[in-house]
Amino acid sequence: MAMMLDRKAQINMTPMIDILLVLIIIFMVITPLTPTGLRTLVAQPASATREQPPAQDIVITVRPDGTVRLNQEPVNVADLRQRLARLVRTATDHVIFVRGEKELEFRAVAQVIDIANGAGLNRVALMTE
Repeated sequence: MAMMLDRKAQINMTPMIDILLVLIIIFMVITPLTPTGLRTLVAQPASATREQPPAQDIVITVRPDGTVRLNQEPVNVADLRQRLARLVRTATDHVIFVRGEKELEFRAVAQVIDIANGAGLNRVALMTE
């Protein structure tokens, strides 16, 4: 008579644990890192006494209708780089203040910042109302 062994089927857990560890490593490697952008400071609310920027600083106002003002003087966007380049020749420590109206898309403000950066002005600050 043959021997009857009473064996129960058991699941081998070792391959499942190996697969789980490999999946965890894969997900850790492919997770995107936090995006890094430009370092900025958050705009602070205006104080009770509003101070005007010093005379050597430049204020560029971008309006919703597409016009740009350089220290309250209307300027074409195409001519803005040349005007700013002339200011850089006199002194390189200028700070550009960019003011955008509320209804304006940030794309227009970013375009002005890019033009100022191309003209050699690297110190750009955003003004709040």
